[in-house]
Amino acid sequence: MSQSLTNPTTFQEETSSTQGKKRLKHLTRNILYLVGGVGLMGAVWVALRPSPVLVDMATVERDALQVTVNAEGKTRIQSRYTVSASVGGNLRRVQLDEGDRIQQGQVIARIDPLPLTAQVRSTQARLQELQAQREGVATLRPKQESLAQVRSQISGLEAQKQAAQARVEQAKANLDQATRDRQRIAGLVTSGALPRQQLEEAQLTENTRRQDVTVAERERDRVTTDIAAQQAELARLQAEQQDPDYQLRVYDAQIASVQAELTRLTDDAIQTIIKSPVSGQVLRVLEKSDRHIAAGTPIVELGNTGQLELVIDVLSSDAVRIQPGNKIILEHWGGEQPLTAQVRYLEPSAFTKVSALGVEEQRVNVIADLLNPPPSLGDGYRVDAKIVVWEDQDVLTLPISALFRCQQQAWCTFVVEEGKALKTPVDVGQRGEFAAVIREGVSEGDQVILHPSAQIQHETLVAPR
Repeated sequence: MSQSLTNPTTFQEETSSTQGKKRLKHLTRNILYLVGGVGLMGAVWVALRPSPVLVDMATVERDALQVTVNAEGKTRIQSRYTVSASVGGNLRRVQLDEGDRIQQGQVIARIDPLPLTAQVRSTQARLQELQAQREGVATLRPKQESLAQVRSQISGLEAQKQAAQARVEQAKANLDQATRDRQRIAGLVTSGALPRQQLEEAQLTENTRRQDVTVAERERDRVTTDIAAQQAELARLQAEQQDPDYQLRVYDAQIASVQAELTRLTDDAIQTIIKSPVSGQVLRVLEKSDRHIAAGTPIVELGNTGQLELVIDVLSSDAVRIQPGNKIILEHWGGEQPLTAQVRYLEPSAFTKVSALGVEEQRVNVIADLLNPPPSLGDGYRVDAKIVVWEDQDVLTLPISALFRCQQQAWCTFVVEEGKALKTPVDVGQRGEFAAVIREGVSEGDQVILHPSAQIQHETLVAPR
């Protein structure tokens, strides 16, 4: 019987090899578990980590900046002339059209007035009346009795004046005495020697004497006035007595004046020619057809389109920032390139204007001169005006959309550093339409967030959109 014998050394080696394999297998399994756990933890961390907010960003940089007041304006001719009819009558058809060039002194219109207007008839009637009065003057000579009567009245009034003057002097003397009595009694009353009733009586007496003076002076003045009137009447009568034909000369002068007026009206009744007061262009023809018009009726409107100015109405709160000499940039006027203008003055009074939203606003007209206006620009054209109230060619600027209010009235912005939004206070200077001057808070090259939403807080993770 055969039996295999196992070598002990060989058996031990086999046993050791088996155990090593088991340990390696166990170690490998543990490493796999560890790697899986780490991967699982990484996945959970990635899943739970907050994702950055996508934002629009801009760079803080040095640039030129203009601060402007933006408003609508329109052009207008500096000097506008409305030519009207000097007399009423039949207007002949006007041969001018809008846009026609016209020279000073050129005939604009012709008017044929009616032969006999109411004014002519009134003047003729006045002339006939004066001629009739002149014919009756010869019988209106002054009589000696009238002269004697006036002289007698003057003598009587002179006597009355002397008597009135005497009464004035007497009243003044009485007033002086009453004043002295009142002063003396006032002293005695103050010392207790007399009762106060006597002082009141003295004051009453003084007031009465003062009124007596006033009455006497008025009477004297009345008599003086009557004397002057009678002396004037006497002078008139004496002049008539010395020169009985002076009234005829007066009427002759009046008749000559009325005849001259009647001649002028007659000349106007023949034909009236209206001429242009200036050289320029016909802006509007207000009366074109042949028809009867009244005196003062506007016929044409003239002006020089080469002399344009701007009228820009701005809010009164913006007007206080505008000064004469400020530059104006004109856009959307119809041409490809912007135009320039300069503020000449601001009207001193504001006016009320209702906005498109129905809000009443106080507005002020800014008057400006166009610099090199193009020939295509005419009267009443609309323009968008930007009035430059401040500008600098090299300042640190920040977009307006990156600013927001914080800490009551302060300004802040979000500066992006290492993927985080940092809330940063800034000192804002002049503000333009799209950018503002920054005096402190940020530096050139900083990245800031535009239009920050409510998601953006201090140290929020952000990423460029």
